[in-house]
Amino acid sequence: MWKWILTHCASAFPHLPGCCCCFLLLFLVSSVPVTCQALGQDMVSPEATNCSSSSSSFSSPSSAGRHVRSYNHLQGDVRWRRLFSFTKYFLTIEKNGKVSGTKNEDCPYSVLEITSVEIGVVAVKAINSNYYLAMNKKGKLYGSKEFNNDCKLKERIEENGYNTYASFNWQHNGRQMYVALNGKGAPRRGQKTRRKNTSAHFLPMTIQT
Repeated sequence: MWKWILTHCASAFPHLPGCCCCFLLLFLVSSVPVTCQALGQDMVSPEATNCSSSSSSFSSPSSAGRHVRSYNHLQGDVRWRRLFSFTKYFLTIEKNGKVSGTKNEDCPYSVLEITSVEIGVVAVKAINSNYYLAMNKKGKLYGSKEFNNDCKLKERIEENGYNTYASFNWQHNGRQMYVALNGKGAPRRGQKTRRKNTSAHFLPMTIQT
């Protein structure tokens, strides 16, 4: 390579003395690292930038991935809400512990306190009746005066913006069982529910004070 450069320089500048040609060769060689270093600093590949961006967004709750769910922001959180079902009923836990749905948006038994007990796991308690929303291993919804394993519900934000609440401890034939209200406002058995059923979809609505 050096021989080619020296021969090329000599043929390109026949009128220059040999020492001048050598000086020109040294100048060209010394300038090469500077140019490469400048290119290395200024020309960053777009693939590297995208990998770094996608990696950070994957762990973020606002990630564009459809199945990515992060509940770190819910840990230790306490919210007062009304759970409005896709079937147009507010979920209530009455003073006798009965779970049902009502069309009355001012029903005092529909005011619920949703507390995170673990990441993605919540307890739902009716403020006025003082009952927890619970599901037993047979999939029946009921109100419990004491917090127990039946009261742990897995809260998931679905693609349509509604939430689902599945039993944390109980399943039926390997399938999750969900809190759900049918078209008449009556609770459905957990064995008959699926995550995609709109009867199991609830919209948490803020309490107007």
